[in-house]
Amino acid sequence: MFDLHGFITKLATTRPLFHSEADFQHAFAWHFHELFPTALVRLEYPVFTDRWIYLDLWLHTSDMQLAVELKYKTLKLEIVHNNEGFQLKNQSAQDTGRYDFLKDVARLEQVAGTNADVQGYAVLLTNDPSYWGTGRAGTVDANFRLNHGRSVSGKMAWLPHASDGTTRNRTEPIQLLRDYTVEWHPYSELTPNPAGEFRYLVFKV
Repeated sequence: MFDLHGFITKLATTRPLFHSEADFQHAFAWHFHELFPTALVRLEYPVFTDRWIYLDLWLHTSDMQLAVELKYKTLKLEIVHNNEGFQLKNQSAQDTGRYDFLKDVARLEQVAGTNADVQGYAVLLTNDPSYWGTGRAGTVDANFRLNHGRSVSGKMAWLPHASDGTTRNRTEPIQLLRDYTVEWHPYSELTPNPAGEFRYLVFKV
């Protein structure tokens, strides 16, 4: 069994933050290659279920196959770390960010359902506390909330008062086959202000 939490803890020691989601994906893949030099490491890897699904990462060693989807959501943060400047944007749109993460989980369930030997991992890394916080009741993305301790399962859809702008290209409800418990873990803490703390969430499929 792959120790993803140990893997991420080691990654955080050298890369406590990233410039972008693509930077996160590349660093994750490179770190895996360093630990498993003979592994097959592929980005944007196509897998066919009932349709083609393109995975962020496909990691294949002699004794395991991993399908990984990564999300990196940021609040504005300007910081210099190890003489490298970082200017993270305030991405906002947390409602669609939650939807997209859970959509990744549903896609990984499809891949795992047709590939019995595959371990699927959906990872969300963020310095935005609104992802792990409870938030206000009755928001349009209430069914997609990822606050710590929440149970996530079954069919989830936008609430009826969601605007067309919010749901554009994301109208379909998300159907999960398994039950998941939201557990946020510390990743790094770079400054005392709220945007300086990063946490990560993992759903194993």
